[in-house]
Parts: sequence; structure tokens; C-alpha cells
Amino acid sequence: MANIGFISLGCAKNQVDCERMMYRVQEAGHTVCAGIEGCDVVVINTCGFIDSAKSEAIDFILMTAQLKQQGSVGKILVTGCLSQRYQDQIMEELPEVDGVLGTGSYGDVVAAIDRLLEGESVSKFGSIDAPELETGRIVTTPEHYAFIKIAEGCDNRCAYCVIPYLRGKFRSRQMDDVLYEARLLASSGVKELIVVAQDTSRYGTDLPGNQRLLPQLLRQMCQIDGIEWVRIHYLYPDEIDDDLIDVIASEPKIVNYLDIPIQHCNSKILSLMNRRGDGAYLRQLFAKLRSRIPGLVLRTSIITGLPGEGEAEFEELCLFLKELKLERVGAFPFSPEEGTPAAEMEHPDSETAMARAAMVETIQSRIMDEYNEAMIGRCLRVLVDGFDEEFEQYYGRTYADSPDIDGRVWIASDEDLSEGNFVTVYIDGLVEGDLSGYLVEDEA
Repeated sequence: MANIGFISLGCAKNQVDCERMMYRVQEAGHTVCAGIEGCDVVVINTCGFIDSAKSEAIDFILMTAQLKQQGSVGKILVTGCLSQRYQDQIMEELPEVDGVLGTGSYGDVVAAIDRLLEGESVSKFGSIDAPELETGRIVTTPEHYAFIKIAEGCDNRCAYCVIPYLRGKFRSRQMDDVLYEARLLASSGVKELIVVAQDTSRYGTDLPGNQRLLPQLLRQMCQIDGIEWVRIHYLYPDEIDDDLIDVIASEPKIVNYLDIPIQHCNSKILSLMNRRGDGAYLRQLFAKLRSRIPGLVLRTSIITGLPGEGEAEFEELCLFLKELKLERVGAFPFSPEEGTPAAEMEHPDSETAMARAAMVETIQSRIMDEYNEAMIGRCLRVLVDGFDEEFEQYYGRTYADSPDIDGRVWIASDEDLSEGNFVTVYIDGLVEGDLSGYLVEDEA
């Protein structure tokens, strides 16, 4: 039996895939190590979505290759989106890599490791449209929260996006399997479930009956003992119907926080990018959500420099953001990805796209400052995430903050706080853009 190390890059969905591989490896009798030095095999689960993600993946491969050259690690196995996208090039251009697995071959990780240990090379790419294989996970997030992936793949075919070519068609997991996993997570101490997929709002539409089953799934998740927060990411705007809104508004465990990537608001650009809906629809949708779900916090992602974006279209986007005051916005410059229709379309140069993304971030920082200032003087329920040794303070999150992508709440307390417990914090200030306050009641 061997020592196996893992590096997981990219999104939360990729992290879940890595956790499943870790489980398979441990179940086979190998040791899953906390670090990579001294490991017989290092599995690097990569992202290959945009240029920055590809560069990060290559940097980690090269770093691990240097350790291999020094004798600190053995074999290198590259999995995930980068290997799926560049099936023939990785081992040719990076000879330090001993094996590659595509996104349709996560279930073959144990067999691949065994072959590498026997001195063979590995290159396997199973069907990216095959059903998800159910397996356990070694959860790598803190004990009190976990991501739960309810589907794989995507059918939206946005003109700029390479995901369908890397992850295949949209495939929902069976509801019983999702709920069984959710109960296991709850029994292990998880209090917050973060629901993820390439498009969570389409859950169930590919199953017999072709129904939107996300509302039903969420209601049943909320019935699980131990789960206190259910957070929903990656809702496609045109799939949000009244049934889903009713569930979110009526279930206390579903936090009033929705991640709805819109990418732009200009109708011409949205049409060019094969996005359904237009600017008017987005305005109506957000107004409806805010009216039906009090205290709603909205997160979205914006792409600047898309094909068709001139000064007028960008100005429309800026006015849209100033008008709607979405609380959480991530801005990214357009990355023309080879093989996608948008890559062949005329678009602003990369410097313009990056400058516009910076302008969006400036606009958004003011909106976030206004939101945070409105929290001062209020008592907020906070989930304790940990203790920062440098600042010598506990920190946590409100319902308005998803882990790793949103802000923190710094907690002044004379008491020892337990990670994963809920506390009430009186907000009395800001620290570098984050809320800060002091403990007034320990709910746990």
C-alpha cells in the first residue's frame, strides 16, 4: 500500500470530485496524506476553465515536478478539466507527468495509481456523458459545512464557455442518493449544506418526468436533523420559477442568499452569448426575488469585454449595477477559450477587458461598503469558522457570506468559541471591509 497526496484546484464542484477520489483511494487500502511531500503518488485535480485557471494548474504541476526531481515525491497523476481539455499535450509537453485521467474517469483513480506504482504510464478518458458514479467522500472542508453536488455537466452552451466540452451533458443525481449523502454529512457534524452544480436550477429536468425537482429536493434537505443552513449556488436566471421562490421564502433553513450568475445585462450581448433572457427580464427577476424574500442577498458574476461590448454596452452594465445594488459581485475579464464560438467573435482587447473589470470592482466596493455600514448597530447570527492566530480573534460568517468567496465577521469575545457553533454578534465596526463586533449571546 502506498502514500497518496492530493492537490485540488478550481471550483467547489472540482473539490467534491477530489474528495470522492480520495475516498476511493483510502477504501482501496492506500494512505491519503495531508501533504504531498514523501508521497508515492501525487494526484493533481485541475481546472481548465479559463487562462488563469490553466496557468495555476500548470504551476502546480511544475512545482510538484520539481519535488519529484528532488526525490520528495514519486509519480504524478493529473486529473480533471485540464487533462480532459489537453488529452494529448500534457504528457508530451510535461514529461514529468506519469499519467492523466479525464473527467469521465474519476472512478478509475485506484486502477491508475496501481499501474503507476508498477511503473506503467496511464492515459484514460472515459465518457463525459456517463451517469455519476455514487461513492463516499473524504470531506476536506471544515467539519461544520460541506458542498453537496447535485448534478454534473451542462446543457446551456453559452458561447464563451468550454464546460460542456469538458463535463458533458447535464446529468442529475438521483434524489435519494443526494439526500442519503446529506444525511451522512449531517450525522458527521455538518450544519451548512452548500448546494452546487454547473446549473442547480435545472436539477431533475433530465430525469424521468422532466420536472424541475430543486424545490422538492430543498424541502427534504430542510427536514434533515442537524442541518441549520442550506445555501444555493449557481442558479440559472431563466429557470427560477414561483415554486422555487416559494420554497426559499418559506423554509427557514434556506438562507436568504442566492448565487445567480448573469454575466452581463445588455440584451444584445446576452443574445450573442446564447444566454436566455435580457436586461429587462433580469431587472424584473431581481425585483421579484427581493419583494418575495425579505433580506435577500444576491451574488452574481460579470464578464467584461465580451463580444459586442462597446463603451455604450459597458456603461449600461455599470448603470445596471449601480441601480440594482447587488450585494456580491465578482467581475472577470473575458477569456476567449479555444473551441468556443465566442473566441471567434470580435471583442475588446484584453487590456480593455481587465480595465473594465477593475471599474466594476470599484463600483461594487462602494455598494458593499454601503451594505456593511447598514449592518453597524445590528445583532447578527454568525456561524463561527475559526480563530485567527495573527489577529488573535475568532471569525465567522452571516447568512450573507459564502465561505472563501465572501467576507468575514470578526468576533471579539472573552469566551472560548467552538468552531461550527452559532453565536449572536453585535456589529460595531468594520475591519478592512469586513464586519466586526462583539459576542452578546452564545446560541450553542
